[in-house]
Amino acid sequence: MNIVVTPLYEEQLKEILDEGTAENLEGVKKFKMYLDTVIINMQTKVQKYKKSVFFDDENIKEIDFQGLNIPFFIDEENENFVLLGIVLKEK
Repeated sequence: MNIVVTPLYEEQLKEILDEGTAENLEGVKKFKMYLDTVIINMQTKVQKYKKSVFFDDENIKEIDFQGLNIPFFIDEENENFVLLGIVLKEK
């Protein structure tokens, strides 16, 4: 399976990284590296992720990561995981 990102995901990630860079560049680098690791390894852990609360579809699950929910679509026909966007959790 391949990992595909939507333009919305890319835009939202860029905003998050830009905001954090002003405060702590090293922290942002570690955050991004850890996020990339989680995403790369999602294929082996897809069963541990819960169905997304944002969609009524069993093929859309979400990654819970450091105050963020990252919904993704499991596109079995095209053998892709599609990262749909990033939602900040409410505090």
